[in-house]
Amino acid sequence: MSHSHAHSHGRQPGGHGRAFAIGVSLNIVYVLIEGAYGFWSNSLALLADAGHNLSDVLGLLLAWAGYALSQLGASDRRTYGWRGTSILAALFNALLLLVAVGGIVWEAAGRFLEPVSPETTTVMIVASIGVVINTITALLFMRGGEHDLNLRGAFLHMAADAAVSLGVVLAALAIRQTGWQWLDPATSLAIAVVIFLSTWNLLKESFNLSIQAVPKDIDVNEVRLLLAGLPGVEQVHDLHVWAMSTTQIALTAHLLKPTPDGDDDLLRRAARELHDRFGIEHVTIQLERTPGCIGCPC
Repeated sequence: MSHSHAHSHGRQPGGHGRAFAIGVSLNIVYVLIEGAYGFWSNSLALLADAGHNLSDVLGLLLAWAGYALSQLGASDRRTYGWRGTSILAALFNALLLLVAVGGIVWEAAGRFLEPVSPETTTVMIVASIGVVINTITALLFMRGGEHDLNLRGAFLHMAADAAVSLGVVLAALAIRQTGWQWLDPATSLAIAVVIFLSTWNLLKESFNLSIQAVPKDIDVNEVRLLLAGLPGVEQVHDLHVWAMSTTQIALTAHLLKPTPDGDDDLLRRAARELHDRFGIEHVTIQLERTPGCIGCPC
């Protein structure tokens, strides 16, 4: 029996620390502005939205912490380092977004029962600032979000806020023109539905990664076929594919290869093809010369 190991170094987490710093700073400034105008105009809506945006700052800080911890090196105690914290950050961010959706629905229901006449000019000005700040912040994370679930969570958080702020502007404008106060909660409910639908996918994916399920973009049967097609390989078993972080995927497998010829070339080829086809970067393969594996949960 032969134990062999191969690494394939592909994409690594990008330098998004600055993006988090800018996003957190912009949103803290906006919370202060919105809270101040809320007190000044005696607007409960603006004060409530300021509290909501403060929770978004918490979400950004959570994503930032997960990102920063995932960059720390391995130790004797944590042999994979803190990579998994980026998955936990994405999961908690999804839960925070669902809590925010619940808050929006609760507030909207209250507004339907007891309509409030907002001071539309102040609301539109402050909400317009929110659209700009939240859109800028969301764009900071758009590029990395396609490959990093944690960054996608930060992006969705800020994109949702931009949508909420835009909805507030449009609702205030429509109320100003028509006097229909029900437009405010109706718009909030529509936005809540959109946020929920996008957040649900984030929640499912981050939960699956947290329990070491196969990442959604990988077909484990295709991985098995690739390994089985390597020269000299007669059988593949004990195959596992999981995410070590929101950017790095690992694989372990046992390959039955009776002849020792070309082992090193096989390992290099396996690591290269697994990376190029599936983005798997950490590959551990055990080569076996005879059928059967004692202690393997095949």
